[in-house]
Amino acid sequence: MGKSGSGKTSMRSIIFANYLARDAMRLGPTLGTENSDVLKLGNLTLTLWDCGGQDAFMEDYLERHRGQIFRNVEVLIYVFDIESAERKKDLDYFKSCIEALSQNSPDSKIFCLIHKMDLVHKQEDRQKIFTERSKELRDATPPPLSIQTYPTSIWDETLYKAWSSIVCSLVPKMDKLESYLNKFCKLCQADEVVLFEQATFLVISHATHKEHSDVHRYEKISNIVKQFKLSCSKTSAPDPNFNSMEVKNKNFTAFIELFTTNTYIMIISTNAKMQSAAVKLNVQVARPHFDKLVQLAWK
Repeated sequence: MGKSGSGKTSMRSIIFANYLARDAMRLGPTLGTENSDVLKLGNLTLTLWDCGGQDAFMEDYLERHRGQIFRNVEVLIYVFDIESAERKKDLDYFKSCIEALSQNSPDSKIFCLIHKMDLVHKQEDRQKIFTERSKELRDATPPPLSIQTYPTSIWDETLYKAWSSIVCSLVPKMDKLESYLNKFCKLCQADEVVLFEQATFLVISHATHKEHSDVHRYEKISNIVKQFKLSCSKTSAPDPNFNSMEVKNKNFTAFIELFTTNTYIMIISTNAKMQSAAVKLNVQVARPHFDKLVQLAWK
């Protein structure tokens, strides 16, 4: 949810429909609600309701269709345009949605995306403005409800970071999945193992045994590999589907393999003696076990 023009449909199209940012800019406004099953994780299906943000629609959601829109909600994703000229109205609609949510789905999670942060040109101003807006939204959220806020833009990795967090919040038994990834990372003698969702390449889980300075590396990889996958699908090769890749230099080796029914796995190592064949064999042996684990975790 969010004001008309805040960028809801653009971000949905980039994450779930493989749009490029420049193509998403040409999308028209959403009229009413658009419902679609955008993600399948084992037996878990993510159904997204994209709600048009024109005043007439917002009032309709909050009055006539309050029970229908806000009942059985797992996650509310509210998008705020950083350059909105109607901040008070935006905040009033947000408060009304929070109230409707507390009445109909009190256990739901709430994510607020402060969007179009690229329009704030100075990097130092972005953090300041984001902090101020986040505090404003937290102050407007009555306990026991709580919110998580993220700065986002369709032009960089911040969009993938926010949506990975949203999807991860929906996955039950995440601690068990992370425990198995840690064991697998240790067995492979790897520095890091990352699990990505197959269609969107959003990060689902990871195990890190060697710290890295770039905290946005997962989201950058999501963005890069997704674009590479799209390029592969447009070729005239007999099998244009992206199955695996290996990137190697003097500092590290990274393996990305199709893993379970719904995931890819990435294994990163700085061990120069690590052999590609050994890594591929470990992935092959672990695949049936993880496939069963993922199905059970998302049942």
